[in-house]
Amino acid sequence: MTENDSRSTGAARALVEELLNDGDGVLRLAPAFVARDLVPPGRRLGLAEDAYDLGERGFVCERWLGSTTRADNRIGPPDEGLGHVVDRDGRARLTLRDAVRADPAAIMGAAYAASHPHGLGRLAKLLDYGARIPYHIHPPQRFAELVGRRSKDEAYHFPAGVESGPHPETFFGVHPWIVRERAYEVLLPYLVDWDSDLILRHARAYLQVPDDGFAVPSGVLHAPGTALTVELQEDSDVFAMFQALNAGRIISKELLFKDVRPQDRQAHGERFPLGFVEWELNGDPYFYENNHLPPHPVDPDGATDGGREWWIFYNTPKFSGKKLVVPPGRTYRCTERGVYSILVWSGTGRYCGHDVRGGDADRDELLVSYDVATAPHPVQNTGERDLVVFKFFGPDVNDAPVIPRTTAI
Repeated sequence: MTENDSRSTGAARALVEELLNDGDGVLRLAPAFVARDLVPPGRRLGLAEDAYDLGERGFVCERWLGSTTRADNRIGPPDEGLGHVVDRDGRARLTLRDAVRADPAAIMGAAYAASHPHGLGRLAKLLDYGARIPYHIHPPQRFAELVGRRSKDEAYHFPAGVESGPHPETFFGVHPWIVRERAYEVLLPYLVDWDSDLILRHARAYLQVPDDGFAVPSGVLHAPGTALTVELQEDSDVFAMFQALNAGRIISKELLFKDVRPQDRQAHGERFPLGFVEWELNGDPYFYENNHLPPHPVDPDGATDGGREWWIFYNTPKFSGKKLVVPPGRTYRCTERGVYSILVWSGTGRYCGHDVRGGDADRDELLVSYDVATAPHPVQNTGERDLVVFKFFGPDVNDAPVIPRTTAI
């Protein structure tokens, strides 16, 4: 490290300390809206109508939450997707990624930071699309690491009370016969010809039911529907597109090879990304039973004072998440096992002493540092309707529920 680097790191660490002290161990975050150029927007992120169209960059279709991951877009600003820490006056002071790098122990706790050198290790999003996202796959780790990246297991929750769009169903995996008969190359002509959306004939669609969700391991083909979606995933932006035609236009075939090394593309062509498919997971005849994520009560007896919590992201040690509901006039006291970030979905209140308001992008996002998270901290509903909060945790923080695996019914 050079002397200038050392000074810069020292200055960033001092700023993190200042912001944590000023926020009583909580960092307030500015919204990070992300453009995508493949699919039209659903226009449900609370922006002005003319704010969704960004010309050559595409449309604002996503909001990234508590993000230390940069969006891997073809064009766009260098900090696209990164969360920014703001002071009490709302001024952005530094990215959350830089804050975590500058003082991981202060934010994550010394022991957790030492055992998780990649940082927070998770990425939460709001997905807001006006058409189905094309059928695609996230390479498993053994392939992602070939291009210096990480795998991308992910999971979805569909919040209630939001218009679900024209296609509220998601295609997952492939029909079981393909795996049973080892007919893996049935998908190959669609990748070679690259001229239609008929590859979806080999997948099964599941409804996006409000207040429900799904897990999507790396290596599973999927085409998410148009319901507004809260997503939690590993902190990565890797994928390979398998569907050529979507929302009325042909997608660039380069996206099939986005995370493929040139030498692998040259040697194997379309067969190489086909190798990303984990066939047994995709053709599981009990895919629904083994990947369905209905809300799971944190306290099955419902005896928690002041509010109730449900697991909404679980079944993996890679990330976890909860939904908290605090009724009007009540105060709920949380004690968590590690650092986490929140999105206030609806209602108004005070979270660890910070004013919060659902639907206000300048007042709905916080990161709760380890020291505050692991001690009792209050969530107060000061409004006239339920205060609903989503909580996002990184790898190995919680012992979340595990779905009993179904192999026969």
